[in-house]
Amino acid sequence: MGKLLTDKTMSKREQVLLTNDYVSKQAIEIGKVLQRAVNHALLMHKRLGNPIATWKDGKVVIVPPEEIVIPPDVSEPNE
Repeated sequence: MGKLLTDKTMSKREQVLLTNDYVSKQAIEIGKVLQRAVNHALLMHKRLGNPIATWKDGKVVIVPPEEIVIPPDVSEPNE
């Protein structure tokens, strides 16, 4: 994959090469971050009263805000 983000203000020690191996090792953490972002977007739609569009049985379905289900945060341990 090679280099990705190399901000000129970053020190040599902070630069990261995004190789397939690096991404594989970070896959769980990446998945958690992405899920938190999705949960946040769902919560904002629900709070603001905006519907969301989703895919079900090969068709686009509009879900009204009162029916939006927000999954538990994957970063918090189950209690």
